[in-house]
Amino acid sequence: MQQAHLGNMAENPIRVTMIPWSAFGHLIPFFKLSIALAKAGVHVSFISTPKNIQRLPKIPSTLSHLVHFVELPLPSLDNDILPEGAETTLDIPFEKHEYLKAAYDKLQDAVKQFVANQLPDWIICDFNPHWVVDIAQEFQVKLILFVIISATGATFIGPPGTRTGPLSPESLTAPPEWVTFPSSVAFRKHEAIHFCAGSYKVSSSGVSDFERIIKLHGASKAVLFRSCYEIEGEYLNAFQKLVEKPVIPIGLLPVERQVVDGCSDTIFEWLDKQASKSVVFVGFGSELKLSKDQVFEIAYGLEESQLPFLWALRKPSWESNDEYSLPVGFIERTSNRGSVCKGWIPQLEILAHSSIGGSLFHSGLGSVIENLQFGHTLVVLPFNIDQPLIARFLVEKGLAIEVKRNEDGSFTRNDIAASLRQAMVLEEGKKIRNNTREAAAIVGNLKLHQDHYVAAFVQFLKNGIWKPI
Repeated sequence: MQQAHLGNMAENPIRVTMIPWSAFGHLIPFFKLSIALAKAGVHVSFISTPKNIQRLPKIPSTLSHLVHFVELPLPSLDNDILPEGAETTLDIPFEKHEYLKAAYDKLQDAVKQFVANQLPDWIICDFNPHWVVDIAQEFQVKLILFVIISATGATFIGPPGTRTGPLSPESLTAPPEWVTFPSSVAFRKHEAIHFCAGSYKVSSSGVSDFERIIKLHGASKAVLFRSCYEIEGEYLNAFQKLVEKPVIPIGLLPVERQVVDGCSDTIFEWLDKQASKSVVFVGFGSELKLSKDQVFEIAYGLEESQLPFLWALRKPSWESNDEYSLPVGFIERTSNRGSVCKGWIPQLEILAHSSIGGSLFHSGLGSVIENLQFGHTLVVLPFNIDQPLIARFLVEKGLAIEVKRNEDGSFTRNDIAASLRQAMVLEEGKKIRNNTREAAAIVGNLKLHQDHYVAAFVQFLKNGIWKPI
């Protein structure tokens, strides 16, 4: 059967199976890559749990014959450790993520059965399912690792085996020796301590994140980054020098503007009344859980800045009453120039609005791409994983202003306000405003990313030969 399958590859579409981790910062890039591959004629099977798949965007009708969702129920754990219906990191507090990994690992048998039945040409997987290596080897399916963090962050940390000995906070506060060009990308001490603690922690699944990555990286035929040479060329080239396999930038996967329904009309009516490029969009995503002190300092900083703003505020877990999730009187004092939205909002469509001029956010890669796609000035307030490294990179490239933090990682309303005013209105921020608007020509170039980068990757899928772009 395997030989017959291989013999038919030339006349049949390439078939790829996607296996993302159960977090929306991972599911969405895998979904966007699936759509981009389908546009190039690749048949994609996207494996996840039913609830996660229901939350994903709809597949365009023109591509529905090429993208197939594969719903695999998330296995339960003993003692009901995970809440009923919890299938993604969004559904649970951080301290329970390890149990989600343990449940996710129990998908191994169902995934093995799917691969045995379908015999795809390639499996593109995330950092988490280390057991996919054994499945791929058993059925002679080629494996690709899709690294969700930025190429800059991955290069700074280094691929498995690059650093001697375990990571230490001290080793992460300066650029490594393999970054041979001028770079300011590094963690602050408090960020490095947090990063090291999470990377080596052995969860209830019995496997640390680093052990998962080491196994998958070693078995993969190539490493993918959501990146392009025009933005991260030096870091992509540096990573390639460290590994003996293709390092493939698949482009930034920008998306076309979506039409939203009338439920959000009030947001756009408010935006329509604001001056062009005057409004700061404030949003820290659905995964990041800000503390009360952090929310209040951001609120006071917005108030002090005197700038128009639209704040997409996720209802804090520490407060059940909406009235207390913001400082007393904040809504009333800022109602003439600000709007706070709770619950789901059409973020991409909002960012595309002409009145938005800048964003205050955590510098996550997906949000960086969405903002630069429309040429917005970036004010970054990073929190975890590779966000600090992306923030330093953006500052280094003259594309962002990073909010100043104290040694313990805390920040003040004054620093929020000062950063916003510099980015949006002060003369000293003019160069950054110009730079981000110029960057939009690259980041938002749909033809560049689909017809150049994705097309080159599809060629690799066809013949297994990577010709650097």
